[in-house]
Amino acid sequence: MYESERKQMVEFQLKRRGISDKGVLEAMHSVPRHLFLSETTRSMAYGDFAVPITNNQTISQPYIVAQMLELLDLNKSDRVLEVGSGSGYVLALLSRLVRKAIGLERIPELAEKSRKPLKEVKADNVIVIQGDGSEGKVQYAPFDKILVSAAVPEPPKKLLDQLKTGGILVAPIGSRMQQKLVRITKLPNGYKETYHGDCAFVPLIGKGGFEL
Repeated sequence: MYESERKQMVEFQLKRRGISDKGVLEAMHSVPRHLFLSETTRSMAYGDFAVPITNNQTISQPYIVAQMLELLDLNKSDRVLEVGSGSGYVLALLSRLVRKAIGLERIPELAEKSRKPLKEVKADNVIVIQGDGSEGKVQYAPFDKILVSAAVPEPPKKLLDQLKTGGILVAPIGSRMQQKLVRITKLPNGYKETYHGDCAFVPLIGKGGFEL
């Protein structure tokens, strides 16, 4: 079910816009995105746009998901933290690409709901933890890569502290309404930032994000 829609998504929304990472393309073709949406919105699962989920959150546009994963330069040996794991869809993709993925989700209902589809797609190397994602998770640090799937006002210091030297953090940084997609590489003596276009994510609520 939805096999042809997934194939078209990969061909027209991803490859034609320059996504070339073979692992990312294969993961996005294999993971059934519709399972991470409610019955009422599943028909929109493979559209070229973000789709609303519960609690005023969204599952991001397929292209922006692929772009962020590609920017992380993922390796099979990586331990990855996703902040704002929401529906669990990105964690499912990560399960195909890395050794271990930890998702942090502030909203208890979302954290709980995401576990069912993750189990369905056999994402056995993934865990979802309910809590303030902006604080990271020291118990599992250091991380090879960190993906922030919600907007933050500035580079999140606590998350960068939990990143390995040589590691990469990708996040939408800016205001509540508009952000730049930023890739930050942690160097031995500082950080290197590169910018990858405008984007619009829901805000990350927490001590290191925006106020509720």
